[in-house]
Amino acid sequence: MQRENKHLVQIEPSRYRYAIFALIVLIAIVNYIDRGAISYAAGQITTQYGFDRPSWGAVLGYFGYGYMCGALCGGALADKLGARKVWIIAGIAWSIFAIAMIWAGDIGIAVFGGSALTGFATVRVLFGFAEGPAYSIINKTMSAWASPSERGFAVSIGLLSTPLGALLTAPVAVGLLLWTDSWRTMYVVLGCAGFILIAIFARVYTNRPEENSRVNAAEVELIQAGRPIQTKTNDAGVPWWSFFKSKTLVCNTIGYFAFVYVNFMLLTWTPKYLADEFHFTLSSLWYVGMIPWTGACITVLLGGRLSDWLFKKTGKLVIARSWFAAAALTCTTLCFLAVSQAHSVWAVIALMTLGNALNALPNSVYWTVVIDTAPSRVGTFSGFMHFIANIAAVLAPTLTGILSAKYGYSSMFIATAVATAIGVVAMLQVRPGVGAANASLALKT
Repeated sequence: MQRENKHLVQIEPSRYRYAIFALIVLIAIVNYIDRGAISYAAGQITTQYGFDRPSWGAVLGYFGYGYMCGALCGGALADKLGARKVWIIAGIAWSIFAIAMIWAGDIGIAVFGGSALTGFATVRVLFGFAEGPAYSIINKTMSAWASPSERGFAVSIGLLSTPLGALLTAPVAVGLLLWTDSWRTMYVVLGCAGFILIAIFARVYTNRPEENSRVNAAEVELIQAGRPIQTKTNDAGVPWWSFFKSKTLVCNTIGYFAFVYVNFMLLTWTPKYLADEFHFTLSSLWYVGMIPWTGACITVLLGGRLSDWLFKKTGKLVIARSWFAAAALTCTTLCFLAVSQAHSVWAVIALMTLGNALNALPNSVYWTVVIDTAPSRVGTFSGFMHFIANIAAVLAPTLTGILSAKYGYSSMFIATAVATAIGVVAMLQVRPGVGAANASLALKT
């Protein structure tokens, strides 16, 4: 009996995958704070370099150009080199460029004919390129470390870094600014934090759970249960251009574009909007800036659970993924239309919070659709989706600067509602697991 009990203990699955998920979330949170911190330094930077509202919108938008390209390259490189190597390279690079932000304006003045804007453009594009691979390789990581039965929730854990990072950006950035009275020192601290986390990651992460000595055989078996068998031949038979022949993958990307538009509009412009329209000071923005992201921290996890639950109940990916996302985006659209008509500061913040929470609800769906539909090209196709959708990372802050200067801040919420309405139409066309480039491996609805 003792031997039998000992045997049962030995085959109990380890839970190391959750440690990996947690570390990925922590790294991605720092990644997100890096990109959003500049919004809270708007007062210092615009005063120092004389940027008007459209110019500031351009500074915020330059990040997106590099981010798009980094997402595209990062996904493909993760398939070719493995997620671990790309994580390390990208993490070191974005930490370097976070610190390089302290010289951005002065480089422009010294090198580009006195144009501080050009200096910020150069550093922000490179910064964005370095951070671009993060979410494509998160999807690659989750596809390797999560079992199909927990896939939606596992992806949502990785994506928790989006609202949680945005929420923590406010107290971290404002705290560092108030403590040091210097936006440059803020970036030095953030860059050093990135170096430390990547060093820890390099020691504990492997591309596959079966390669990690901390993962026992039972956990490997649990992770791999229910997966289709994939071979090098399968991988080689799926050309990269097949992404653009899949209506599901293209429409899913448009849906994700809507999510990114909401995300970057709120991340980049909320602090300045609240300061300009309702006269919030830096000392109060640390907590007010957190509020619109509180609900999203819950719904991003809830959405993954709901999507998995719908799939188990109905057996239909189209209900669990596309219809679910379309319903959430419809509610998001209505919320942002309501924000454009609200005048009370607390009504505005409440509606922004609700709209952002609804927008985050199907965040995991967009990434899971790629895994469902093209499991042998997760990195590459996630990169394509991220690249195209992150046109919104440029468009949202840039267009907001132009619209708000010409028509007032209410116009930025109307533009956001238009973007999410387009997302609704697109997600209704999505059929996960159908019409995939790798149809023989796809999950059938």
